[in-house]
Amino acid sequence: MNKVALALLGALTGVLVHGGATHAQASGAGGTASMASTVPAGSRLDEILARGTLRACTTGDYKPYSFYKTDGQFEGIDIDMTESLAKSLGVKAEYVKTSWSNLMNDFVARCDIGVGGVSTTLERQKRAFFTQAYMVDGKTPIVRCDDVNKYQTVAQIDQPATRVIVNPGGTNERFAKQFFAHANLTVYPDNVTIFKQILAGKADVMVTDASETLLQQKLNPGLCSVHPDKPFQYGEKAWLLPRGDVAFQQYVDQWLHLARATGEYQAVTDKWLK
Repeated sequence: MNKVALALLGALTGVLVHGGATHAQASGAGGTASMASTVPAGSRLDEILARGTLRACTTGDYKPYSFYKTDGQFEGIDIDMTESLAKSLGVKAEYVKTSWSNLMNDFVARCDIGVGGVSTTLERQKRAFFTQAYMVDGKTPIVRCDDVNKYQTVAQIDQPATRVIVNPGGTNERFAKQFFAHANLTVYPDNVTIFKQILAGKADVMVTDASETLLQQKLNPGLCSVHPDKPFQYGEKAWLLPRGDVAFQQYVDQWLHLARATGEYQAVTDKWLK
């Protein structure tokens, strides 16, 4: 175990033991049982350190957060940060490729963290913890540049003549089905090539996270993000963690806090977005 992981684990253990001891003193004769219930039986943190690997579920189809390359390797903001987290623990990162529709099931069954531009939702919160949010985001349209003024509002998009395209299984599909009941909606299976459909004139609009639209307009000249600074709704990006595991959540949150405070996270985002 390296010095960073050892120090953080020691601090967390001290907090838990101190809290248990204080409760025990206040409980008198029942203190021993109360203290035992305060300290968790085990944490994924201990398992990861013993196993020597950090297993991360990710879809690999969501630039700039996670992208699965033809050589079988992942890259992106969340991939770089996962490598940083693994290094802080003194372990190796392992990636489990999943899809948005299978993300939660795969995460619960196979992974320690879920990464790659995951939006925080109450539905996901029922099955997992989230880290602190590392990015504020929201849904906004991306269209052909000539059509920017045509698709400024939800009402303008939600018309029978508008061809809305969306990737399946995530918050983009839920947003589209909730707000575009009158539009011609197509669920397109490949989130990597979906933007080419708009360029080719086979669709008119996709509504996705503002951060993704900013990157995709760079990668696809002729496409433009529509008011990314004023998205249709508020959203956050965070990582999935095992539900109920406070010790592991506190470790990851503290690591993320330090990464942001030292400028490491900003350097990684600048690498992919600037």
